[in-house]
Amino acid sequence: MIEALQEIHDFLPCRTPQQWIDNALANQDLMLIDHAHCEKKAASTALSLMYRYVDNNNLLNKMSRLAREELRHFEQVLAIMNQRGVEYGHLTPARYAAGLRREVRLEDPGRLIDVLIVGAIIEARSCERFAALAPFLDDKLADFYSSLLKSEARHYQDYLKLAEQANGGSVDERVQQFLDIEQCLILEPDTEFRFHSGPVQ
Repeated sequence: MIEALQEIHDFLPCRTPQQWIDNALANQDLMLIDHAHCEKKAASTALSLMYRYVDNNNLLNKMSRLAREELRHFEQVLAIMNQRGVEYGHLTPARYAAGLRREVRLEDPGRLIDVLIVGAIIEARSCERFAALAPFLDDKLADFYSSLLKSEARHYQDYLKLAEQANGGSVDERVQQFLDIEQCLILEPDTEFRFHSGPVQ
């Protein structure tokens, strides 16, 4: 797992700021609620790709597995919330995913390539944040977040490989364009704390 995490750190343009970790530790109920939303959205993204690209057998298989795993994670987060008396409710979304998706091209194959690249970046950042948080959390939550690292790292790899297949070759240049956007979203101050927000002062 250390090797997979090193790959994630090499891929992402920056580490999560300490200020965000401090925000998360001070807002753990909110972190769990938004984490549940993130897992549900990840499953929804995988399913939407399955509906749109029905002739891509490799994508169908990988997204089907990913959707099942994300929904299982959603159930696990809800169970932890129930144990802690945290009520699941609606939240306004972070600017993170919208900021990345704003640059997605409208026509295929560019659209598919970009959606897959965005998926890879989101999964990689989730993995990085689980690892960054784990040392500061209580044992139960730390164990849970550590257990998610392997699947999130694999999801990142699956998305990236699918993007390369859709492109018929390297997507490094396009990935870098999205990573530049991602770095700003992660480092620039945010007004509301979310799992993928920037630091809140």
